[in-house]
Amino acid sequence: MQPDEAEPPLAGEPGAGAAGRDVRVVRVLTLLDASRHSLAALAAAVELATARHAELVALFVEDQELVSSAGFPFAREIGAVSGRVRRLSREDLLAGQARQARRVTEALEAAVAGRELRHELRVSRGRIVSEAQALAGPGDVLLLGKAGFSGHWGVRLGSTSRALMLSAPCTVIIWDERLPLARGPLRTLGEPPAALEIPDVLARLFEEVEVLEASDARELERRLRGARSGALLLHRPRLAELAEQDPDLLARLPIPVIVVP
Repeated sequence: MQPDEAEPPLAGEPGAGAAGRDVRVVRVLTLLDASRHSLAALAAAVELATARHAELVALFVEDQELVSSAGFPFAREIGAVSGRVRRLSREDLLAGQARQARRVTEALEAAVAGRELRHELRVSRGRIVSEAQALAGPGDVLLLGKAGFSGHWGVRLGSTSRALMLSAPCTVIIWDERLPLARGPLRTLGEPPAALEIPDVLARLFEEVEVLEASDARELERRLRGARSGALLLHRPRLAELAEQDPDLLARLPIPVIVVP
């Protein structure tokens, strides 16, 4: 992504490709858990924050529910590779979280190295979804990977991303590590361009607005099957309808999905 002066104007300015109103972004937020999906989302968040001189805030949550689960006498864990069943240990879980915190700290510093970018790593304890909801504000953009550690065996929409895209108080971007950031059309479902509220941190990514006619989740997937650039913008009520029809739809779409309240 090029510096501001080398980029096309924002929507609403002369020469802008995407129509609609711009919404001033306060911060770019992302969740870090050291998985490859969260690191891909971090890289995209750094690019977006740098391009619009927004503050970058990375959140790492020490999941207390996981630690508490070690207190149950029947609690066990199964090795993802070995298949061995082990007794859950509270001490091992805490040590693992400490190692993870070190890895995400190193990942953030490496991602912002050489950039003049305001950034912060926040570490909290609690439930991941509620901590992210408490951090986010209406003017923020929350950028998430499609899956965390649970996505080791293939790209799918993780439970955290699924919950936040339906409940976060701000714009949410579901990012897919399989494709690089690429300019292209901003696709919508039957939304007139004048009604779109495009966060200014995103408006420069799109060349035009393309209105799709798709009656259901299956038709939308078919229309986007060959897409390799741009993004899909969905208002939350429409997303909820599509999720009821096909809970795994977003995981299969090949482009980023932007969810607005």
